[in-house]
Amino acid sequence: MNLLTGETSDEYFGGDVPAAVRALLQDAARAQADERAVLLWTAQALAPRCLAVYYALTKHHATRRELAQAERAARRGLAEAAQQAGLDDTGAPRVAGTPVDFHGTGPARFWLFTQKALAFLALRSGRPEEARDRLALITRLEPQARIGDDVIARLARGSF
Repeated sequence: MNLLTGETSDEYFGGDVPAAVRALLQDAARAQADERAVLLWTAQALAPRCLAVYYALTKHHATRRELAQAERAARRGLAEAAQQAGLDDTGAPRVAGTPVDFHGTGPARFWLFTQKALAFLALRSGRPEEARDRLALITRLEPQARIGDDVIARLARGSF
């Protein structure tokens, strides 16, 4: 279920979601905004490898303009996605020669998308240089990613 619109869906960004976590995410979608964070952080504690939870946490806190909490969730999600995808901090594979699929729906794509989220949060937190560095990383790794980083880039240039 989309936490902001309430639309029902069986798919979550970031891959599979264990049943207990799915129930918490659904409860969070129906909860009042003030109660949502507790449910989401509980889901994260139950399933720290579940990338969908980090997406929901980041989105929830960013929507409420709780930028520090959103960044905390995004950084945790980035680290977990990197671990699952076998990526280092630069997006390169930890094992040389291992292919990285930034186009699929797996952890590498989630890692790239989370870079975009962190660029947005850096921009909103008054760190435009960090935002530009993250956007440059996205462009270097996957210029055709189509993850919405062009919108953040326009914001960073001040043309929005």
